[in-house]
Amino acid sequence: MLNHVLLPTSHCVTYPAMQARLNKLLAERAGKGSDKAAIDDQIWDLYGETWAVMFTDLAGFSGQVAHFGVTHFLQVIFESFRIYIPIVEEHSGLLLKVEGDSMMVLFRRPKRALECAVAMQRAGWAYNKDREDTERLLLSVGLGFGRVLKFGDQDVYGGEVNVACKLGEDLGRHWMIQCSQEFHDAVKDDTELKLEHAAETPAGTPQAWQVIYDKE
Repeated sequence: MLNHVLLPTSHCVTYPAMQARLNKLLAERAGKGSDKAAIDDQIWDLYGETWAVMFTDLAGFSGQVAHFGVTHFLQVIFESFRIYIPIVEEHSGLLLKVEGDSMMVLFRRPKRALECAVAMQRAGWAYNKDREDTERLLLSVGLGFGRVLKFGDQDVYGGEVNVACKLGEDLGRHWMIQCSQEFHDAVKDDTELKLEHAAETPAGTPQAWQVIYDKE
């Protein structure tokens, strides 16, 4: 008879539990004589997932902050989130992290990530028509796709994360949508949009690509 056993009414395994397991594995990996390959396999078994990764950045924004001040910074950030986050949600995106004027978003399907990026750029174009130059949203987007290490809803790591970040933030200019070779290969047969070789390719991908799209 098990009637006396009371089960918890709710139970939630959250990021601390996942982090504790990861810390244990990393400590084992750092040990002298450890089987690093076997431990790596365990880490990827536990935390490895396949996602499309989007990084966004408001191009040229740092200069505007220096010139117009922090309240201007906060206003434009607020407006960017107001415009872009509903579009992310409509395209089944998961907003995982916000840092200043940049967003990191995950998508299960690369095609949805690409459609979302174009929709965001078109929304920004429409928004800017009645705005002064200093208040316009000038977005750049970087896209990657592949296996990553995802730790709950807190963070994600991997080569495609790094490439998407470089393309969206460091190499991106306003209105640009750029992607890695892996992302290109995942969507090239599933989109009518044209993809051309990008001017610069960051480390971590054989070739970066620029998406050609109409703003309206």
